[in-house]
Amino acid sequence: MKTLAFAASNHSQSINRALVGYAAQRLQSLHESTDIEFADLNDFEMPIYSIDREKADGIHPLAQSFFDKIGAADALLVSFAEYNGYITSAWKNIYDWMSRIDSKVWQGKPIVILAASPGPRAGANVLQTQEFTAPFFGMDIKGKHGIGKWAEAWDGQTLTDAGDVEAVDAALEALVHAVAP
Repeated sequence: MKTLAFAASNHSQSINRALVGYAAQRLQSLHESTDIEFADLNDFEMPIYSIDREKADGIHPLAQSFFDKIGAADALLVSFAEYNGYITSAWKNIYDWMSRIDSKVWQGKPIVILAASPGPRAGANVLQTQEFTAPFFGMDIKGKHGIGKWAEAWDGQTLTDAGDVEAVDAALEALVHAVAP
């Protein structure tokens, strides 16, 4: 099972990067033949999308590259950072560019969506917006989980709460079952 994993953040020390890395390790332990490719949004930095840029220069090649990575994957594992109650501007820009290739940005791929937050709401807004928009953009959500109060939930290597571990594992098992029943 080829899985594309990434944190929808460009922060080099993102807690969502830690969470998606943890989830990827758990996924490999559940399904040993999983081949995980990590994407770093910093490798896809491009000008802010505008219709004028698109008309002048066409689709940015980095947007096409990210879109192709999604298309080549069997499954997706994404942890969304929440900035001001919504996705990060870095991810929004990549997403906007890709949506000009095809509005079904997620290409019907099964996905687990996660969020880590320093606050108690566990990325509730960003997870809700992704869930709400999923049908419009070709996202096939198989599981989701948000983890709040990250400083208490993460010891630097693993999640500290058994409930969080169980929830992440259940989401990952649903993903494996969707791809390799």
